[in-house]
Amino acid sequence: MTSSAPAPPPPAADGLVSAARRNLRGLAHGLAHPSHPPVPPLAGSRKRWRRVVPYVVVFALTALFLPVTVTVLTNQYGVADWPAGLLAVAQAAPLLMLAHRPLQAWWIVLPAAVLGSLVLLAHPRSPQEIWPWPPPTLFCLLFVLLAVALRETRRTTAAVWAVTAAPGLALHLSVPERSNGSAGLLAIFGAIVMVIGAVVRERGVAQRRLAEQETISVAERARRTLLEERTRIARELHDVVAHHMSVITVQADSAPYRIGGLSAEAREEFEAIAASARESLTEMRRLLAVLRSDGSAGERAPQPGLDRVQQLVEATVRAGLPVELSLAAGLPDVPQAVDLSAYRIVQEALANVIRHAPGARTGVSVTSDGTHLTVLVVNDRAELPGSPLEPEASGTGHGLVGMRERVRLTGGTLDTGPLPGGGFRVAARLPLAPAAPIAAAVPEDS
Repeated sequence: MTSSAPAPPPPAADGLVSAARRNLRGLAHGLAHPSHPPVPPLAGSRKRWRRVVPYVVVFALTALFLPVTVTVLTNQYGVADWPAGLLAVAQAAPLLMLAHRPLQAWWIVLPAAVLGSLVLLAHPRSPQEIWPWPPPTLFCLLFVLLAVALRETRRTTAAVWAVTAAPGLALHLSVPERSNGSAGLLAIFGAIVMVIGAVVRERGVAQRRLAEQETISVAERARRTLLEERTRIARELHDVVAHHMSVITVQADSAPYRIGGLSAEAREEFEAIAASARESLTEMRRLLAVLRSDGSAGERAPQPGLDRVQQLVEATVRAGLPVELSLAAGLPDVPQAVDLSAYRIVQEALANVIRHAPGARTGVSVTSDGTHLTVLVVNDRAELPGSPLEPEASGTGHGLVGMRERVRLTGGTLDTGPLPGGGFRVAARLPLAPAAPIAAAVPEDS
């Protein structure tokens, strides 16, 4: 009787196993390799005192917890001086690494804390004892977890919390008579401080992305202004200089036929004038081609549109601006120019609210009646003191000018202005049907 070979696992199971292995490898890599360079927070600040703050904080924490840990272990737990000193150094000295390498500090502090809990088992229990984590050890671990959450990714932060909470649970289950229910304090408070740290970190990331978007918008406005000036120069050259050069060419070519009795020298002179005029026209056309071109190849990346307004609003909310989005369902097909213009209008309007009315409640609405797309951005009075809503004349006005240019190119209308009770309103109405052809900025050569 022959035994049949075991059936191979189904493809779905193989996929789940492979995904689990990839996730485990990713978690192990995240726990072993920091996601940031060894640079302290605020290192890029222009003010020196801000750059010094992380160093002052870590030195103060180390100077505080070293003697406190030794005192608590010797007086309250009855540990001898030299073991208490070694444990204090192992648990508190790595706090100096929090400014540069919080993940590596966690790898040192957590084993030292577990070792300290095991050392305490060799000493009799006192009525005021908190085990397995003495108060100084608990606070050291909380500061380490906060530093990790401020610098590492969300997945690494969750893995660090799980690995930190596991020894406390294991010690509690192993020696339940020694634990008085305080083993879960590290897991509870650790989760709280890590959530706070993760929120602060993600908000900082969102603010940096908004700053990058604003920088890109400023660069785009500067580039658009340059192109408009070049187009204006090209139009003036074509309409004025090229016209007169064409007249000179025609007059010089027709002079021998309009004027009788010209000498051979005069005819040659008129021919030279006509040749020079035609050569000048050729050079003029080359110059116009350069001025009309933006000097760059066409962009291949897809431009943002209404499908990314939700992401834009979420990033703004993470940066601290309360924004409510109302995006109508079932919008009709939107032309590409209108789609891009609507996104840019919302982006510029939210950037203006952040600059001039921080903290103001803002509403973004995108609706359609089938023939037009209506984009409405309204914000209340600024909530933060010292940042009043500034009128358009008080700033550069480039943002509103850019909105008007986009709306004009699509054939729509734009209404902007302050509200009676404070706040500001931006309302754009963009046609969904193709707009009437706009006269070219530079007419074609005749």
